[in-house]
Amino acid sequence: MNQPSIIHETFQLEAGHLSSGEPLRIRGDVRTVTQEEERSAVRKPVLLISHGFKGFKDWGFFPYIASRFAEAGYYTVTYNFSCNGVNESDFDELDKFGLNTFSREQQDLDIVLKTLLEQRLPLSSEADTERIYLLGHSRGGGGGIIFAAEHPEIKALVTWNGSAYADLFDEAFKAQVLEHGVGYVANARTKQEMPIRAAFYDDLEANGHRFDIVHRLAELSIPVLQLQGDQDSPRLREGFEALRIGAPRHKPTIIEGGNHTFGAVHPFQSTTPPLGEALRVTLQFLNDLNQK
Repeated sequence: MNQPSIIHETFQLEAGHLSSGEPLRIRGDVRTVTQEEERSAVRKPVLLISHGFKGFKDWGFFPYIASRFAEAGYYTVTYNFSCNGVNESDFDELDKFGLNTFSREQQDLDIVLKTLLEQRLPLSSEADTERIYLLGHSRGGGGGIIFAAEHPEIKALVTWNGSAYADLFDEAFKAQVLEHGVGYVANARTKQEMPIRAAFYDDLEANGHRFDIVHRLAELSIPVLQLQGDQDSPRLREGFEALRIGAPRHKPTIIEGGNHTFGAVHPFQSTTPPLGEALRVTLQFLNDLNQK
């Protein structure tokens, strides 16, 4: 009997322009499994996977988990948000990173979803667009809550250490950005100073209710799984508690020993017990949905 093998194809989508006229692009990957001799006639449930702040589709565990979900029978889609600061390598577009906003990421994800529904992503014949699930890590989890609340095409949501608040920073940082037009966040791994410009706060100010993540989670009637590492930062663990209290009907789960990345690093070295547990619990949640 032939063993299934992962097919991996890349894509690039147009995502509008900056005010300077510079084009924006969403770069992504599709992974799915097929038999050597013939494709399965059964379409696979879709799993869209969103990275978070200072994240990108090729960071650490993302290629690994996308492959594991593909092996488990999912059509997996990973992507870089158009202003995440990454083109070919680690944060080689910091000018764009500084202009990123929650609204822009929502627009990018909408482009990915529409392209999927129009069967214009690679290997689209493998995708069951009646079963589209969304997984978001960190800020991608908070953004995923907002996106799912506004897009009924999303049938289930998973957050991994998801943000409960759209504003990631403290009041002192906000004051600095609003006074000088830019503030800088250190990237401990790359040693870069990463800019955050006033457009970030302008966007939050214009979308206060829309980006109230706790409230938007409470609106969701679809199945939601929230995973939270017990070794994550205090701010994110406090946010997780706010989400649990604000939307008690959903499914919060603690991953013991899990830090913000469940022990994974970049470049990816190997899986870890917390990452393995996050995968196991997520697959059980999604597979249970597919059996209903």
